[in-house]
Amino acid sequence: MAKLPQSKGRKVTNLILLALERAIDGYVRFEDLANNPGYYAYGMGWSYPLNKASVAKALQRLREGGYVELLNDEQLILKLTDKGREKAILAELQSQVGKWDGKWRIVIFDIPEKRRAARDLLRHNLKSWGFTPWQKSVWVTKKNCTEPLREYVSSIGIEDWVLIIESDNIGR
Repeated sequence: MAKLPQSKGRKVTNLILLALERAIDGYVRFEDLANNPGYYAYGMGWSYPLNKASVAKALQRLREGGYVELLNDEQLILKLTDKGREKAILAELQSQVGKWDGKWRIVIFDIPEKRRAARDLLRHNLKSWGFTPWQKSVWVTKKNCTEPLREYVSSIGIEDWVLIIESDNIGR
């Protein structure tokens, strides 16, 4: 399934969220991010410098949406909120960066009927993230997304019913 290209503004927004997610304790100084985007974007395929105006506009949208909060007005220190962390995890799951590392990520779940909404949400999201169903509750992908996927499953409270396997040994 072909993916629609992301706008530059959306890429900057996702970069900021992912940078904050990867930063220690979710804190980053605006100047550090704007002047050293490669440091924070390592492994995300970011190949061009950030325009400070684009970063400022993206941060404004993120603050207004409740994804980041400003901790210090003078030094412009930003912190990722819980809502922002969830969005960062989803952004990472949706991104497709680099070549396949030869490992499959397999999601197996048996979520009870009383949690049907969570089960349906997981199935819907797996499909939108490019996973392929092998069965109704067995999905696979070649994306290197094990850790963000585990964080997502934990964030929606279904970790007791979901197994995520990473393997390079799948065959008949």
